[in-house]
Amino acid sequence: MAQQHSEDSRQGFVGKSGVSRLRGRLFEGLTLAATVFGLAMVTALLSYVFNDAIRPFSADPEWHLVYGLTVLLPALVLIATYYTSEEPSGEVALASTGIPVVGLVVGAALAVLFIEIITPADWFGLAIGLICAGAVVRAHQWKRPNAAVERLGVIILAPLLAIVGVPAMNVDFTFASPLTDTEIVTIAFWTPEILPSVGDLLRPALTAVPGWVLLVVSVTVPAAMVFGRLVERRRGDGRGLRETIAVSVVFVTVGSFVAPATGLDAQNWVLLATTTAIPTGVYLEGVFRRRAGTLGLAFPIALVAGVVVGTVLTDAMGFAGPTSWFGWDFLTSATSITPEKAGIYPPLVGSVLMLVVIITLVFPIGVGAAIYLEEYAPDTGSRGRLVDLIEINIGNLAGVPSVVYGLLGLALFIKGIGLAAGIVIVGGMTVGLLILPIVIISAQEAIRAVPDSLRRASYGMGATKWQTTRNVVLPRALPGILTGTILALGRAIGETAPLLMIGAAASVRLAPNGFFDKFSAMPRQIFAWSSEFDPDFRFGVLAAGVVTLLLVLLLMNGTAIVIRNKYQRSE
Repeated sequence: MAQQHSEDSRQGFVGKSGVSRLRGRLFEGLTLAATVFGLAMVTALLSYVFNDAIRPFSADPEWHLVYGLTVLLPALVLIATYYTSEEPSGEVALASTGIPVVGLVVGAALAVLFIEIITPADWFGLAIGLICAGAVVRAHQWKRPNAAVERLGVIILAPLLAIVGVPAMNVDFTFASPLTDTEIVTIAFWTPEILPSVGDLLRPALTAVPGWVLLVVSVTVPAAMVFGRLVERRRGDGRGLRETIAVSVVFVTVGSFVAPATGLDAQNWVLLATTTAIPTGVYLEGVFRRRAGTLGLAFPIALVAGVVVGTVLTDAMGFAGPTSWFGWDFLTSATSITPEKAGIYPPLVGSVLMLVVIITLVFPIGVGAAIYLEEYAPDTGSRGRLVDLIEINIGNLAGVPSVVYGLLGLALFIKGIGLAAGIVIVGGMTVGLLILPIVIISAQEAIRAVPDSLRRASYGMGATKWQTTRNVVLPRALPGILTGTILALGRAIGETAPLLMIGAAASVRLAPNGFFDKFSAMPRQIFAWSSEFDPDFRFGVLAAGVVTLLLVLLLMNGTAIVIRNKYQRSE
């Protein structure tokens, strides 16, 4: 009897187990189908947009055959090899290809800033001013180590005086005379510039120095120092810093004399070489030092060689390529009433300047708020309940529609403060408010992920709260903070509704020359093209603008993914 009951129970268990497995397989199939459907829809949409922008089928069939044999076929063979290889060749192939591409984009953005906004002499004066301000703060810390309140004032005033100085004043006071009701007395006084900024003092001497030389000193050398520290720490023998600086300066300087012969301005060469050659060289040094995954270096070499060979063959044989809307002329031209002459350069510059404003304002505020909420805010009592309320509100603000932030920017910055509508700084601050809660939340998560054991070990060695936060928590949380910030910036650069509300121009003929100039951004210009009557605007030019925006977003998101993956592997 008992044996029969046990057998019935076992059969019932098997039956239930079979039903459970069936349900699990059905659920797995549904999720797989949903994933495939989503990817297929996105791929179809992107293919549709890229087809309108690039128009690949307008090229000769022989053109496709040549590039298929010289570029696509070698790339597919290498990808299959990397997929079946146990070495990290695929990772090396991806990084060695992606780092130069991202570097070129960053270098191009810097070139735009130095063309449209600031001269090398002004930048050099600004850098020297910041160095002087840092020296003043260090001297005060050395002379008066316990005067924390005084040092806070020095930290605020020293950069301000070094960068801005004390400007001249011209003030008029107008009031009624006490002698008669009709007589008006005006007292005006004028003071000369009491204290010029460091840049103002150096400008007469700097104007005689070539701009590329100033950029080598103020851009290349600091970048080489940062990457040299990385090489030095990676090698572990105290070497690498001076070698990286020397090689970088020599390479960039020699190239500055050769670049003009190829049609590239020496100043732009310095920026592109600094952002591309230095990080790529540092990465390759690590690959050769580890001697792992070196086969992956064949991928970018094969791509470049394939493009060169394909171009030579198609030109020699007379094969026509695609008549694309997207190209170098599109990226460097202003918009026009003629679709064939329309470009996206002014909106592209406007988006870059808007990102500069967002990064300058949002990153320190968002990270500072996250540090306070995670490391310093009380978690008990009435103040703890207030902190909980603040965090709840930050989470709610992250889900507020973007058009509401546009109304907030209109009311706060234009109607309230009185700034002009449609200028760069208003657009940057408005969109910055939009992504500020996202930056705070992502920074909080990164700080929260740092193990408490590291904090306790730091406290056990006698470190203060600030020393622990600065030397232990922030270095471990920085990759996560950067990942969240880059993803937030990717959302910021694609927002349209806030720009419509603050009066960003539909299209501009000239790129903005400052942060208080009228501007248009890429999504705003794309929205304007969508309402054009000419179908070439609504399909061809608009698609080229969408491709430009998507490429920027993909590069930013790809950079964030690489940083996140590297951080996760280091855990």
